[in-house]
Formats: sequence, structure tokens, C-alpha cells
Amino acid sequence: MNGVEMGQNRLQRALHAARNGHWPDSARVKGFSVLFLIAWVPMLAKVFFEATGGAGSDFLAFWGAGRILAGGNPANVYNLLAEQAAQAASGTGQLVAYVNPPPYLFLVAPLGWLPYVVAWVAWGLAGWAAWFLVARRIAPGHALAILASPVAYLAASHGQNGFFTAALLVGGVLFLPRKPWLAGALFGALIIKPHLALLVPFWLLAGRQWRAIGGAAISAIGLCLLSLLVFGPETWAAYPQSFHVSRVLMAQSGGEFFVRMCTPYAAVHVLAGQAIAVVLQGFITLGGIAITCLAWRRSADAQATGAMMLAATALASPYLFSYDLAFLVQPVFWLATEARRTGWRPWEKQALILLWLAPLATRAAALPLGINLMPLAAAALLALVWTRLSRK
Repeated sequence: MNGVEMGQNRLQRALHAARNGHWPDSARVKGFSVLFLIAWVPMLAKVFFEATGGAGSDFLAFWGAGRILAGGNPANVYNLLAEQAAQAASGTGQLVAYVNPPPYLFLVAPLGWLPYVVAWVAWGLAGWAAWFLVARRIAPGHALAILASPVAYLAASHGQNGFFTAALLVGGVLFLPRKPWLAGALFGALIIKPHLALLVPFWLLAGRQWRAIGGAAISAIGLCLLSLLVFGPETWAAYPQSFHVSRVLMAQSGGEFFVRMCTPYAAVHVLAGQAIAVVLQGFITLGGIAITCLAWRRSADAQATGAMMLAATALASPYLFSYDLAFLVQPVFWLATEARRTGWRPWEKQALILLWLAPLATRAAALPLGINLMPLAAAALLALVWTRLSRK
């Protein structure tokens, strides 16, 4: 056998191993995960120096709100002049408006007692830890790959709240079978960012999860009432001022804002304008609701139908950024767990690796391409979950 034939045989064996899920094996997945974790260190260091230097970051809004709370005037968190004055102490020279509802203030209140640099690090580490403690329950055998997920890097690097909201979403799905009241309480806590829980009520209703629905109602209403008591009615009265900031952002005709968003609405907005984007996103959202409800007809397993709901959320919500996508570890690693249990489908392992990478890859390519392709990856993930669901 000559060298060419030997090379062809090796290639055929490699393709056969990849097609049938034998490559990469568990040892290589762990090795690659370690390499990614190592890579995140200098990348996050660069982001840290930018965020604490002249560039600033979204975290300014949360830290500034914490400082205002520490000063004893909670309603001022929605006053742009007060926000600017509070955030000036960061030394970045930047202003980021605080737009979250009053219950979110419980999360950011401790930040006001820390220097900006310390608070930035503490926020990222606390969020990563909270998210990982929940997410590792999805697939204990894949804990290292979960920890090193690109969605974790994106959540950490933006200084946003993606870790915390993902922990609530993933935790709600994981706890639903055994602790439905707790699961509902976690879902209800998403009152801090309700558009991420867009499909949750439909999923719970379709699955007749009445105790979880009760827990969600108690949690959401309780947090609102507690924030009314702690921060005062003046803060709730001031909250609508933040709507103006959101209207200004969404009224833009184009630019980086919509390219950075990772929703079908944003992609179509860039290509065809707002009117068509609204209509198309409406149909996609309705489709997401329908497929989330139909999932219960295919399976009674909350983890399976929860994977369907979370995968659909990445398409159904019209307002979503890459740092919000940390909840996608649940559908991705549910698929991996199911494949290990029942067998890998042809090229499924490679598809999951690409989907694991997709949030970071599409975010990196968005500005050069002028469009964010994450909706295509989200649609592929949805299709994989749906076809797995039909086999149960």
C-alpha cells in the first residue's frame, strides 16, 4: 500500500469516527475545554482593562444604580443626570442608562458599596459561579465543557446580567419535576427581565404545571410588592422614565445596535426595515409558542420539553443579545446527554460543537458581515431538539 492509499484510509477512518460520534472522545472534549478556559483569561483581562478604562461597559448602569441606592434616593436610578453623576466616579467618562424594573435593584444594591474595579470583578465571578452551580446539574459528565462555554465568556465580558437570568431559566427547568414550587419561584424572579421568560407561561400551561404557575405568580408579585415597600412608590413611579431610553434605541433605523442583537427581528430589520421585521418576528414568536406547547405531546419529560422551550426562546424573543444566551447550555447539553444515552446520530456531535461555539462566532462575525447570523444557529438547535424529542 503506497502513501496515498494509506492517507486515504486514514481520512476514511477519521470521517467514519466523526460521523458516528466517536470523535472527539470525552478526553479530547475535556482537553479542548481546558484550552478554552485558558484562552478566556487573557481575553477577559483585555475586556477588564477596557471596561475600567475609557471604554466603559454595560456594568456601569448596575454599579451606578447601586451607588444611588447607597446614597438613599432609589427613585434617582431612573434619572439620567443622577446616573451620570453616580457613574462619573468610575473614571470611565461613559454613561449607560439603567432600564431594569425596580425588583432588579435587590441584585445590584451591594455593588454601590464597592469601588468600580472591584465591583466589576465581583459581579462577573459571582454570576459565573451562580450560573455554573445550576448549569452543571444538566450534565455532570460535561461540567468542564459547560464551565468553558463561549456563552459564559460572552456573559462575563459584557458585564451584563446574562448569568443570573440564565441561572433562573435553567434552574426552573431542572427543578420542575421534583420541586415545582421552587421552579416556579425561579421563573417568577425573571420579572427582573421578563422578555426572557416570554415562552415560560405557555410551556407551564401546556404542561399543566399548576404548582409551578402558582410559585411563579407568588414570586413575581412578591418581588414587586417587596420592591415597592423597600424602594418606595416613587421608584415605581419613576420607572417609566426608562422606557424613553428603550424607545430611542429601538427607533434607530440601523447601525451597530441591531447588528449586535441576535434575534430574527434585528436581522430582518437590518435587511428589510422595521415594518417587515415586526411582522416576521410576530410569526416566529407565535411559532415558538406553538412548538413549545406541542412539545408536551411528544414527551412528558420536563427536561426534554424545557430544552425545546429554551431553544425556541432564542428565536421567539425579539430583544436578545449574545450575553443573554447562557441559558442555551440546557438544550445543547440535554442533546449531548440524550445522545450518550441512546446513541449519536450521524454528525450530531460535530453539530453540537458548532452550536456550542455559535454564540461567540456569530457575535464576532456580526460587525464585519453587517448582520448577526445567530438566528440560523438557534433554528438549527431548535431542529435538533425537536427531532430528538420525536424519538422519545
